Amino acid sequence: MSFNVLNRKIHYWIGFAAALPLIVMIGSGLLLQAKKQWTWVQPAEVRGTGTTPVLDLEGVLASVKTVPGMNVQSWADVNRLDVRIGRGMAKVWLMNGYEVQVDLGTGAVLQTAYRRSDLIESIHDGSYFAGDWTKLGLFLPAGVVVLLLWLSGMRMWWVPFAAKRARARRAIPARSESSTPTGRT
Repeated sequence: MSFNVLNRKIHYWIGFAAALPLIVMIGSGLLLQAKKQWTWVQPAEVRGTGTTPVLDLEGVLASVKTVPGMNVQSWADVNRLDVRIGRGMAKVWLMNGYEVQVDLGTGAVLQTAYRRSDLIESIHDGSYFAGDWTKLGLFLPAGVVVLLLWLSGMRMWWVPFAAKRARARRAIPARSESSTPTGRT
């Protein structure tokens, strides 16, 4: 079996085997690409009142505790904290998936919204489904498969292209000295 035929068969079957994890990776990757433009995925950032923080971390937690329905009692209810000094605000990501944005100048709650980007990211890397086994045992190999598909696809594109160029070079007639116009000496 020639290398080109083998390459096409490998390309075909690897593409089929990786189709399900790849569509999950592609779909969630597209959502993550648009997360700053689509507030359904990630809440838009709201500017605070200044760029010098007046509020300390306990003040931020106290502001978040005032939000009805969030049921925040302590730091145990907080997943992450992202301080954006240049925007005068702090994003408080809660364990329940919500994000509360707090003004670092006044302590006012600027916005409360559900944040889906972390969930989508865990779907994208495979850790959502069964943790590290799925992430490293299924989604990482699917990523390697994408690389192999790209390499074999580039080879399938290049071989006919290179052959066509070689044929074109061979088809150019060689100039000979006998090609002078007839009737002249």
